[in-house]
Amino acid sequence: MYSLHKITVSVLFVFLFPALFAGDPYRIPAGAVESGMASVCITKNGFWPSFQNQALLAFNNFLSAGINYENRFNISELGTRTAGVIIPAGNSSLGFVYSNFGYNHFRRETAGVSCGLTLSGKIAAGVQIDYFSEKTSSEYYRRHSVTCEAGLLILPDDNLSLGIHIFNPVPNSLRKSFLPTTLRAGAGIKLNKVLFAGAEAEMSTGKTLIIRTGFEYEVMKSLWLRGGFCSDNTSFTFGLGYLLNSLQLDFAFATHEKLGITSSASLIFKIH
Repeated sequence: MYSLHKITVSVLFVFLFPALFAGDPYRIPAGAVESGMASVCITKNGFWPSFQNQALLAFNNFLSAGINYENRFNISELGTRTAGVIIPAGNSSLGFVYSNFGYNHFRRETAGVSCGLTLSGKIAAGVQIDYFSEKTSSEYYRRHSVTCEAGLLILPDDNLSLGIHIFNPVPNSLRKSFLPTTLRAGAGIKLNKVLFAGAEAEMSTGKTLIIRTGFEYEVMKSLWLRGGFCSDNTSFTFGLGYLLNSLQLDFAFATHEKLGITSSASLIFKIH
């Protein structure tokens, strides 16, 4: 028999888990590279940012695959496991991503198919179709949703990038279940060959404005140090990354003013 305790836990996950996340809890988590920079990721080229702003897919010219694990507040039930693949195709690239959040009694699965392409030498755009499935281990709660997201990247010069991204532009009046709409805009700049800095603003349905700032510094060849700040829950972040031939390994840690530390680890493999 499904115990009252398990029912209570499942109900709490359904109604309270959005409060545990910075920004939109339905978005696929950024990788450890971006988590170390307070999730500043819609203007900086990379594997996981390509699923945060699909326009960045156009600049991923190598077949690549990655896995990411995010452990929120050291609670295994709040863990998110993500895997993705990017396949280049001429002046565009295709992306496939799958993410799994939760545990046996409450689980959300997300799958996405995306494409990004260059519109000119300085402009790129991309789009992604998303499928969501949420369920508990009983029949008390099950739902499925389909939506889309899109991004644009503008490169005024070699060192400056501007990005904008919208998630779920579909009005909720056209769907049976609620999904928040999120709009992000940001800018990134390469201050020199070894230092990148970026800032973003994010608005999501029912939430206040979130500001993110972050940096990445190449301490030595193939070794990166990252840091950032997110105004939501006054979160400070820190990260490290190392590149060994075609294999990239990254770690990140983010604080929460009340709930503790969230850790992330990513592994990315590129076939040159």
